[in-house]
Formats: sequence, C-alpha cells, structure tokens
Amino acid sequence: MRKFAAAIAAIALLPACSAADASPVSSASSYAPREVVTIEHPEWSRDAVLYQINTRHFTEEGTFKAAQAELPRLKELGVDILWLMPIHPIGEENRKGTLGSPYSVQDYYAVNPEFGTEEEFRAFVDAAHAQGFKVILDLVANHTAWDNDLAKQHPDWYEKDWKGDFRPTPWWDWSDIIDLDWSQPGVREHVGGAMEYWVREFGVDGYRADVAGYVPLDFWETVRARLEAIKPVFMLGEVQQTAFHHEAFDATYAWDWHNTSKNVAHGKGNATSFYGYYAENESLWPREAMRMTYIENHDSNAWEGTMRENYGDALTAMTALSFTGEGLPLIHNGMEACNAKRLKFFEHDPIDWSQGEGCSYGDLLASLIAFRKTNPALANGQWGAVMHKVENSNPEQVLSWVRQRDGNKVLGIFNMSDRPASVTLTSGLAAGTYREFRAGADPSGEVTLREGQQLRLQPWDWTLLSSGSR
Repeated sequence: MRKFAAAIAAIALLPACSAADASPVSSASSYAPREVVTIEHPEWSRDAVLYQINTRHFTEEGTFKAAQAELPRLKELGVDILWLMPIHPIGEENRKGTLGSPYSVQDYYAVNPEFGTEEEFRAFVDAAHAQGFKVILDLVANHTAWDNDLAKQHPDWYEKDWKGDFRPTPWWDWSDIIDLDWSQPGVREHVGGAMEYWVREFGVDGYRADVAGYVPLDFWETVRARLEAIKPVFMLGEVQQTAFHHEAFDATYAWDWHNTSKNVAHGKGNATSFYGYYAENESLWPREAMRMTYIENHDSNAWEGTMRENYGDALTAMTALSFTGEGLPLIHNGMEACNAKRLKFFEHDPIDWSQGEGCSYGDLLASLIAFRKTNPALANGQWGAVMHKVENSNPEQVLSWVRQRDGNKVLGIFNMSDRPASVTLTSGLAAGTYREFRAGADPSGEVTLREGQQLRLQPWDWTLLSSGSR
C-alpha cells in the first residue's frame, strides 16, 4: 500500500457533481422472516482469525511438543483459533508416500505417534488455552484408512463397489481410504462419539469437518447439539452450501472467492469479477454465516501452487481484501514467513522459517489482524457490517466499498489490475475524514475525502481507511 494522503494531494478535488383458486393469506404474519440460523456462535469467534497448523510441517521435529513452543509467536501474530490438521494414526495399507495422508484415519480415538503422545497433545491444548487460543481439530468423517479396525469389526459400515468390495470416494484419486456408509446408525454413533470424546476429555473447542458436504447434514446438526451440551464449540465445514449454517456450522469455505481472486490476479477477470460473489453473499447467505476467504490452505499449497505462484504481484491486495471484506480470514502455517515452496503432503517437509528474514508479508498479516480488531465493522458473521459498493468512474479496474456500523466506518479502495488506475469516487458514501491503515498516532495519517474525489493508484495498489475505530 502506498501513502494514500500523498496520492490525494497530487490531484485537485473535483466539485460534487389461476388466482381465483389460490388460498387466501390468513394474515400478514405469514410473510414474517424465518430465523433459519438456530446455532449461536461462541462469543470468542466475533473477530477471530484462523491459523492452520500441519503438525508434520510446522516445526523441524513435527511434534505437538515442538508446536507448543511456537505458541508465543502465534500470540504475537494475533491469531485466535488454531486449526490442527488430523492428529490420528495414519493407515499403512495403500499408504501414499512415506508417511501417508493425515486424512487416512486409522483410529478416531487415538493420537498419531509421529506427533507425540496423548499427554503431549493435552499439554499443547492446555498451553494454547492458557495463552488465550482456542483449538479445533480436523475431523475426517467421510472415510477411514483401509486398515482401520472398523473395516474388520463392522464391514457393513462401509460403502461397496459393484463387486461388493470396499471402495474409495468415487472419481477422486483417494486410493488410500475407503468410504463409510452413513445410512448405518453405528457409523453415526462411532464418529459422533469420537467428536464428543476429544471435546469432553481434552477440551478441544470444535472441529474443521473434512469434505463436510459428503456426509449427511442431519449428522452434523445432531452432533453440533451434542457438543454444545458439553461446551460452546466452533465448527468449520469444508463445504459451500447455505443449509450447513442453519443448525451445524459457524463457518464454511468460500471457494468462489478464492477462485475469483486467483483468476483476477492472473488477468482472467477484473474488479467487477467480485460482484457475483459479494452479491450472492449478501442476498443468498444468512447474515450469521462466516465464509472463509482464504489465500492459502494445505490443499491449495500442495496441489495448486504457493501463494506467490497463485497471486504474484496481486498477493498483498488480495490478502488485504480477504481480511477486511466480508469473510473469515485464514492464515496457513508458513504464510507469515513468505513460504515459497509447495510442502510435500505425504512426507515430513518442515517449513523453512528462515525465509521470514526480511519478509514484510508477516508484518502485513499482523497489521491486518490488528486493524480488524480495532474496527468492529469488520467483525465476523452477524457482528460485522455489510459491504456497500462505492460507485466510482473506473469499476473494471477499481473495487471500492464501505463497511459501517455503530459509528465505525471502513473504506477499502483496491486497484485490481497490473496497470495504473485513475478513478473518481462518484458516491457520497465514501465522503468523510479517516485515518490510514497503519497510521497509528501519526497526524499525517488523517485523510479527508469528498464526493467527486479523484485518485491515482499504482498497479495492485490499495488503501484502507477507517473512522470511529476503538
């Protein structure tokens, strides 16, 4: 982000320029809105930022104990909810690579010895709680490893192919797992019981549900209620459907946002490409829904490319938008160190944290988190403000919007192109006196905008301005 006040000073201000058979409606109350979201988000998720930990890659040792030592650094970064990828033993039959996929679960009630012992996992959770974090576990409900004991004890709990044999999820190259049959009550009780076990016995604060849409919705709704009977929990589902927010999940994936942002970064779209996502988000999705707008996670890093490969020079602009537009931001381990490699998914491939030397991206992430926490309009779900489009003279290049609520106002202006942009803010919505992002107490950080304001933006340039922040 360039110094915004200088950009304004460089340009002069412009002047503000068959019905008969239909049953009658009994009363107006028939049209009253229905509260479709019945779950209550835990209060601690109000302005939370997610941080994903792949225990295998997070440290040189690849253990819970080593990860625990990194908690103070994550506290300084400012993240709130730690999402641990699956912690369970990994199947050996049909294993991929040397160590296998964490999503090939051999036992839902045990800890992978590669990562440490149950007591070391408990110590990690306890230490995280002591430092103010919440911890959610990755839960793989759709399938198990081939050599999970359930396959021998309850073969009727599994889907079969046309020959009557166990089978992986159709179409995908998931040869190291076999699908559970969710029409079997025993499957529901076993997996649901395991979810209760880690919450009750180890104090975990919820789950990220792997391929949540491949599992019946009523299971997630039932298990959410059972978990809530133990303690308030947070649930993130790997799915993109509105119904999963009604009684089951606090947050789901915003794949459409991720794909749109990558396409725009590669010149396969422009600023207006985001209109479809944000219009649907406002009109179709519940206000309570938290939609995870992410730059990178374990899947995208391993199979799509690094964040630099995916975003290039647009990286900081897309990151700033993911943290300040409507959405729940995620940091994948290593992003703050400018990790520049695709981590080997089936191997021990530790993140090279020395890459962070001289990496300003980590400072940007910390600043964006602090900005979110001082501007209530940027809060998650129903706590935050709706994005309102700010009309401008160059909509194909420049995305501009305001979020305002309870006296707090945030204005975002983004040049979504690799070319300089000149733009006039034609809407009075943008008018006001603001402080610049990262301005602190610096008096020069104060900016006044008027309707008809002209601006020049460098390629992929962006600015965030706020007023009434706490």
